[in-house]
Amino acid sequence: QVELVESGGGSVQAGGSLTLSCQYMRAVNYITWFRQIPGKDREGVASIYTGALKTPSIPLYAGSVNGRFTIYQENAKKMVYLQMNSLQPEDTAMYYCADRVGVQHSLRREDSEYWGQGIKVTVSS
Repeated sequence: QVELVESGGGSVQAGGSLTLSCQYMRAVNYITWFRQIPGKDREGVASIYTGALKTPSIPLYAGSVNGRFTIYQENAKKMVYLQMNSLQPEDTAMYYCADRVGVQHSLRREDSEYWGQGIKVTVSS
């Protein structure tokens, strides 16, 4: 059973923008976006609280994307988005969304449970 589906990837020139979408199925507390460059470890880039509590939660960002990427959600639709601005060639990667039932944010790969198939983002100089 497919638990998460990414969409919105593609190619863009340096300085451009893309928005990725993640449709998730399970009732989980967090959705995290990761990316992976061939030959490198999968890197967590942004996490957002998607649970039932109404208390506002501040998303968590990796330093490499802080200020350029924004994670947000449409909770009723079980959708999470990653808006990526000021893209650079080093942002070229496969991007994945993953879910987490845990009680706090985590950008660690081993803390996420179910994963989407991934979607490619290419940034040309």
